[in-house]
Amino acid sequence: MGQAVILTVDDDPSVSRAIARDLRRRYAEDYRILRASSGSEALEALRELKLRGGRVAVILADYRMPQMNGIEFLEEAMDLFPHARRALLTAYADTDAAIQAINVVDVDHYLLKPWDPPEEKLYPVLDALLDAWQATGDKELPDIRVVGHRWSEPSFQIRDFLARNLVPYRYFGADEPEGRRLLEAAGAGPEAVPLVVTADGRALSRPTVQEVAEVAGLSTAPGRDFYDLIIVGGGPAGLGAAVYGGSEGLKTLLIERQAVGGQAGQSSRIENYLGFPDGISGAQLTDRARRQADKFAAETISTREVVGLRADGSARTLTFADGGEVSAHAVLLATGVSYRPLVADGVAELTGSGVFYGSAATEGPACAGTDVYIVGGANSAGQAALFFSRYARNVTLLVRGDSLEASMSYYLIQQLAQVPNISVRTRCEVIGAQGQGHLQTITICDNKAGNKTTVECGYLFVFIGAEPRTDWLGDTLLRDEKGFIRTGTDLLLNGERPRGWDRDRDPFYLESSVPGIFAAGDVRASSVKRVASAVGEGAMAVALVHRYLEAQ
Repeated sequence: MGQAVILTVDDDPSVSRAIARDLRRRYAEDYRILRASSGSEALEALRELKLRGGRVAVILADYRMPQMNGIEFLEEAMDLFPHARRALLTAYADTDAAIQAINVVDVDHYLLKPWDPPEEKLYPVLDALLDAWQATGDKELPDIRVVGHRWSEPSFQIRDFLARNLVPYRYFGADEPEGRRLLEAAGAGPEAVPLVVTADGRALSRPTVQEVAEVAGLSTAPGRDFYDLIIVGGGPAGLGAAVYGGSEGLKTLLIERQAVGGQAGQSSRIENYLGFPDGISGAQLTDRARRQADKFAAETISTREVVGLRADGSARTLTFADGGEVSAHAVLLATGVSYRPLVADGVAELTGSGVFYGSAATEGPACAGTDVYIVGGANSAGQAALFFSRYARNVTLLVRGDSLEASMSYYLIQQLAQVPNISVRTRCEVIGAQGQGHLQTITICDNKAGNKTTVECGYLFVFIGAEPRTDWLGDTLLRDEKGFIRTGTDLLLNGERPRGWDRDRDPFYLESSVPGIFAAGDVRASSVKRVASAVGEGAMAVALVHRYLEAQ
């Protein structure tokens, strides 16, 4: 198919030549460098490439061009080459352009001109974009096809699992012509839905998530029986530990029961994470971290639920739900938290059929023209409101407190105020959900006005509270009254070490009440519930694991 293309678009001839020169200097051996002087000229080049079966790796577009600006161009270019990585170029910091680029075309990077020297300001950015493109390629979607019902929770669970694990797939409704054709080809009726059809034509009727993971090529079983470090939970803390554990030579295993990234991986945009001034989606951050862990030979398995933990002499052994076991010298628990269930009439019955916990980004396009309600007042709820506002007719944030200021970052509150189809209602809560087969209305209690109203609602997304996933630990580790794992000095009562502690030292900062078992991130008592702090704790845990191993 020939070399993939790096395309630059800039209406200033001197700048255009300089960009092309810098790109050829570093990438000419592996990529074909093309340049265009306008959006329309660039689109013509892309259409020609599409007709000839060409591939486009990266598109760099100047923002301030006449007739068609960079964002307008990138929006059309996405239709032709949706997998190409995108960067917006501008001569100075233009915050409005950056926000628009993020919201409209999900731009991967925002570059300021000039970038002298390119070795520091251009090439590292391009290297990252090309690495990301190479990881996904320019593959046509997709290998896996899913046939389901729009309002079926099992169908949603499979689609959500594939999307969160960045597995490309195509979805067809069971009542659509292609969906019916796939069912007929599989010799199956409506009762077989959800149906998953693999690239080689294998059909799986009503498969479990683990079965889907296996046919999608995801690893579901550990490659060995014993490791230096096992990490339970693939959120920011777990990924941070996997990267540092692998890079420092530890035989490292990461176990994730759903999808790597955790709640952070579902975030439509993280804007206060160090090193990403233009923000980054949770999926992008997760993908980069996962690839980084793979680079350092940290092993990752998914769809495995850990249900037990015990000390076997110097080993720490984990038990899976299916009875299998795996052991290590040290264990890090980074299982994070889950959203608290919304207790209201009808909600449980409609979960997965219009009521969702977390962002459920796969439902974004389906929200077009509907009224979406979001329950919660923290950053995750605000980010979801911005995401769904791109599709929905109206988005309403329902906040139990008096204001957003106590629970949401200032920058996010300011952004919400600038989006015309987002509204915020304080001192409100959902007390009921109604619908035949799927969500149609919700009942809201307005504690400020003292009344109850029933309103039309196409989708309800819940982001309330945080509960640690630690019930499976039983009495193995000391936890606080809410179930969060106590570590370090929190274990010392009046200067006394925890009962059963068998070391001639105090517990390390992130160490639990059992030596060699550590906790990091949101699951740890007294932790700061932020992505950056979770990553930092994951890295710190690896340093403490080294100290623990050296003392063995």
